[in-house]
Amino acid sequence: MQRKFGIFSKFSVAAALLMAGAAQAAGSSGFVAVKDSHFERNGQRYMIAGANFWYGGYLGAPTGVGQRARLVKELDHMKALGINNVRVLAVSEKTAMKSAVSPATTSAPGQYDELLLQGLDFLMAELAKRDMTAVLYLNNFWQWSGGMTQYLNWFTGSPAHDPNVSKDYERFMAENATFYTNARAQAEYRNVIAKIVQRTNTVTKTPYRDDPTILSWQLANEPRPGNSKSTPQEKATYVKWIADTARYIRSLDGNHMVSTGSEGLAGSAQDASLYLDAHRTPDIAYLTYHLWPANWGWFDPKKPDATWNGMMDKASHYLNVHVDYAKQLGKPIVLEEFGLNRDGGAFDIKASTKVRDRFYNDVFTTLEKRAAAGDPVAGWNFWAWGGAGRAANADYWWKPGNDFVGDPPQEEQGLYSVFDSDASSLKLIADHDKRLKTIGAK
Repeated sequence: MQRKFGIFSKFSVAAALLMAGAAQAAGSSGFVAVKDSHFERNGQRYMIAGANFWYGGYLGAPTGVGQRARLVKELDHMKALGINNVRVLAVSEKTAMKSAVSPATTSAPGQYDELLLQGLDFLMAELAKRDMTAVLYLNNFWQWSGGMTQYLNWFTGSPAHDPNVSKDYERFMAENATFYTNARAQAEYRNVIAKIVQRTNTVTKTPYRDDPTILSWQLANEPRPGNSKSTPQEKATYVKWIADTARYIRSLDGNHMVSTGSEGLAGSAQDASLYLDAHRTPDIAYLTYHLWPANWGWFDPKKPDATWNGMMDKASHYLNVHVDYAKQLGKPIVLEEFGLNRDGGAFDIKASTKVRDRFYNDVFTTLEKRAAAGDPVAGWNFWAWGGAGRAANADYWWKPGNDFVGDPPQEEQGLYSVFDSDASSLKLIADHDKRLKTIGAK
């Protein structure tokens, strides 16, 4: 059932359409924009062959956790593979939770770590040199970067709930969704948005809103309306939050697209109408979705033969139905996260990746078929680039001072990372990058 929430006035719709037109024109001046349900840049179709690289801004910091030499090396390696886009955490919040990254961009409301912000500046400057783009997400539904959990901790005084400790994710998700209705948290979130969106890069001296290196601003990593039992009111609140926040970002920056960061049905209480409504506003330029077969119980890496066919049946349906939703809305769609374990569920970098490579190949091939058919597939970002990083501890859990890899601190280091020694995976990514861009060039 399609719901109407009355969140658009005639004026706001007209303004949104005008801003969408401005972004459309920007597609011919270096900015990525939407044209005919595809991405366009400089008059040509733009297909994303990308990686998740959440820690890129951290590596760019001039001191402390920064490793600029490693960052340059990582970007050079990705560029050589054909990767043209990275999805990056733009801001993090200091928290007492052990399963979160440290240091953080904000230590308290209004208190920013300028060195980490300069790290993001450096990353953006280096991406521009390589003609790569970035999706920058401005918050996180999950606790590993502080995120919405920490906003609530700041403004309600409630202890930050770490589901890695409680193992109660249903409770965590229900509590986290109160972020959308907490007025003080929302005010501070908008302060942070303004801080980042209106920032001027200290390296290039270019305002972020004038930098075509940014492909889109993203509201958050995997925002959800609540848990699996989200109420109609919670769903309506979530859709309104997306529309209002996207409109706010576009009021600050008419050059760049805005995206949600949604996982798709898995992050929408399995409610297709909710997923569509969340992406219906004209201020959201394109749809996003994620694919996590092992996390969702579709696949057991210790029983790959027994669970493979069932997993791929579900994965194929999930991939295709979301492209169908994008067709329904007439907007592009990006599979911006997907991953699978190393063979046997191992974390050791020496473990083989035959099953993961097979999964990647099937995912890439499915998307290529839909793209070749003219459907609104705009590309993919695999999860995640581990590069030259290495797990430092016998239990594979991250501690401050360790290398950053693709797996954030809420999970074992090596769970889903693609490392620079994973030769077969890297070749597969490079081969399918060429196939995708060949389709886009037709």
